[in-house]
Amino acid sequence: MDGGASYNPRTVEEVFRDFKGRRAGMVKALTTDVEEFYRQCDPEKENLCLYGFPSEQWEVNLPAEEVPPELPEPALGINFARDGMQEKDWLSLVAVHSDAWLLSVAFYFGARFGFDKADRKRLFNMINEVPTIFEVVMGSAKKQGKEKSSASNHSSNKSKLNPKRSSESQGRYSKAMQLKDDDDEDGLDEEDDEEHGETLCGACGENYTSDEFWICCDICEKWFHGKCVKITPARAEHIKQYKCPSCSNKRSRA
Repeated sequence: MDGGASYNPRTVEEVFRDFKGRRAGMVKALTTDVEEFYRQCDPEKENLCLYGFPSEQWEVNLPAEEVPPELPEPALGINFARDGMQEKDWLSLVAVHSDAWLLSVAFYFGARFGFDKADRKRLFNMINEVPTIFEVVMGSAKKQGKEKSSASNHSSNKSKLNPKRSSESQGRYSKAMQLKDDDDEDGLDEEDDEEHGETLCGACGENYTSDEFWICCDICEKWFHGKCVKITPARAEHIKQYKCPSCSNKRSRA
């Protein structure tokens, strides 16, 4: 994986050409090559990223080992949520993060080679004339828009019933379901909030609340919002030993 580091575009036109090449590769991964892309994003593997290259090619691979990397890194661990949500929803999220990565790479070059205010504005305007990857991916999914929205709402409602994931929380989950049947969920929420009110998410630092899905890393034993580490309740059901992105990254670089 060269990450596009084999050459450095130094003018606005060169950076924009680099942007278009990387974008074309990532669009290809999420549209025409989507079956192969889906296959490569195996949730059982370590943290994977989607890279786009100036040559209009794409690659799913581990993040760069050096810190800081030669270029900004794409979203880490895109494979973990692959089976835990609707495919179109997952692809749209990957598309959004891919758009953000493309901008970060373009403006990284702009900062590195001293683009002034006028050059940065010109670069952004050139980029802004091109449809985003998200727009391209969602444009090909219009027919399934209503189905996707319905499925997403159903999945969201189900996830709110799932408390933290651990051996002891299985008891709380059973208890929550039983109390729900008795129309007495409020008492459980208060008890759960009191018991874990001091628990902070290892990613965003916010307090625990019982109406959100949380998951515990079996390595460092830190708790995380499922949304912060891209893990859904459905995905958690199939994880024998959960490793947070930080612990997985340490292992992959060891």
